[in-house]
Amino acid sequence: MQLARYTNNDSIDVGEGWSVERLTSPSRLFGANGIRTGADGRIYVAQVAGSQISAFDVETGQLETISAMGGDIVAPDDVAFDPAGDMYVTEYYNGRVSVRGAAGGTRTLRDDLPGVNGITFHQGRLFVNECRIGGRLMELDLAGGAPRVLLDNLPMPNAMEVGPDGLLYYPMLGTNEIWRIDPEGGEPQRVVGDLGVPDAVKFDSEGFIVSTQVASGEVLRINPRNGDRTVLASLTTGLDNLTFVGDRLFVSNITGQITEILGGGETRTALPDGLTWPLDLTAGPDGTVYIADGAALVARTPDGELRDLGRLFSPGYPTYVRGVAVSGDGEFVCTGNGAVARYRPALAESEVLADGFDQLYGVAVSSSGVVAVADMGAGKVYSVETGGATAIATGLCQPVGVAFTPSGTCLVSEAGAGRVAAIRGSGVDTVIDGLGTPHGIVVHEGWLYIVDVEAKTLIRVDLESKEQQTLARNLPVGAPEGVTPKPLLGLPPVFGPQGPFTGLAVGPGGVVYVSADAEGSVLAIRQNPQDV
Repeated sequence: MQLARYTNNDSIDVGEGWSVERLTSPSRLFGANGIRTGADGRIYVAQVAGSQISAFDVETGQLETISAMGGDIVAPDDVAFDPAGDMYVTEYYNGRVSVRGAAGGTRTLRDDLPGVNGITFHQGRLFVNECRIGGRLMELDLAGGAPRVLLDNLPMPNAMEVGPDGLLYYPMLGTNEIWRIDPEGGEPQRVVGDLGVPDAVKFDSEGFIVSTQVASGEVLRINPRNGDRTVLASLTTGLDNLTFVGDRLFVSNITGQITEILGGGETRTALPDGLTWPLDLTAGPDGTVYIADGAALVARTPDGELRDLGRLFSPGYPTYVRGVAVSGDGEFVCTGNGAVARYRPALAESEVLADGFDQLYGVAVSSSGVVAVADMGAGKVYSVETGGATAIATGLCQPVGVAFTPSGTCLVSEAGAGRVAAIRGSGVDTVIDGLGTPHGIVVHEGWLYIVDVEAKTLIRVDLESKEQQTLARNLPVGAPEGVTPKPLLGLPPVFGPQGPFTGLAVGPGGVVYVSADAEGSVLAIRQNPQDV
């Protein structure tokens, strides 16, 4: 039996005079997207960010990995079971529907369905839809033949289900409505609108719709005959899906939390949440650590509080965030989705500074306000100003991390070349090479800090003498040993290709923060006061 998520909880080694602390608890899942109850009574949880499917026992709390990172299934978003117990999986970023047999083994049913997401079986027939602008709702041929399209040009349909009346009910995020259609075809019917952005529908034992609302965080019970609604529970934004285990109702959140709805507005946390996929980090002058968690920008305050500054579907959020850097009081520069944006969470607004990039990762802001970003796909580093960008280094091998020295020199980590280089007017000079896969970099008081995800180490280099010190080994970063993660191809221009990125930041007092993406936590590595 595999653990639900790779972790390296007890074996982090730090250098003499240094200590390590987990600022956030490791996550048990890579988020929680589509959920479905299996014949064994367990909840099967699709996890897009981790390319993983886990089975959760609601009685014991035990998790088992059913399809692991590096396996045949990539970025699973929703699951459904056929009468024989075979599991059908939508792979959102890669546009595929795969089948994992009850006896093991995986095969691809279709690989030409961009944004495929919602999936359900009804009387041995398989229906899916594409969660994208202009998406389709269709019946798939179980033998792999051409789909039968029931509807097209839909504004982001999502997790759907056939109701007791034999009609197929589907939510549409783009219009904030729930619709239905006869599986045999015909004209669709609007059921209800003006909700909290519905992203999933299922039915309770009395034939009422139960729907999660991603924007409002509500769980609604809706009469399909007249649209009357009741709020079963008010949770946080980011709700993704729901399932029944007998008469017990469970809902998922993209944070990885699974909550049981008990009735009377009461709830029970069945599986706690955490960070989904911590990527880049930046630190404020007060010691607050800001975490680019993809679908959210999260702040970890010095007193240990975790709070969302913004999340997908919240006003002004600059879509999927990979790179983040503080650029002013309450202001950040973020990368993601092929764009660089300035984000002001308190004002719920963001401004695109430049777009049209390939695969953006790290971002840094110099003391004079210059913004640099790494475009791994293009092999370039850009200097960004409002309205445009200028390439300051080209021909790089997978650039991911950027940082500035106090004098304003831009440094870049090349994950594919195993080095960190300095960008100068005359070209690019190697600062340090012989690394495995360097990701996040940061400069502090004459030292260049580097996290090497292949070696799973944190090192620092004296920029004058080039002295090297290893500060920590066996970090829970990158993929488990022997596993090569498969890329999330994305759905351009919405999310674009995505891969892992281990961010790094330094806060007040020289505390080094590491994005421990393998376990979904953030580490603080600090020098003991007597050794400073």
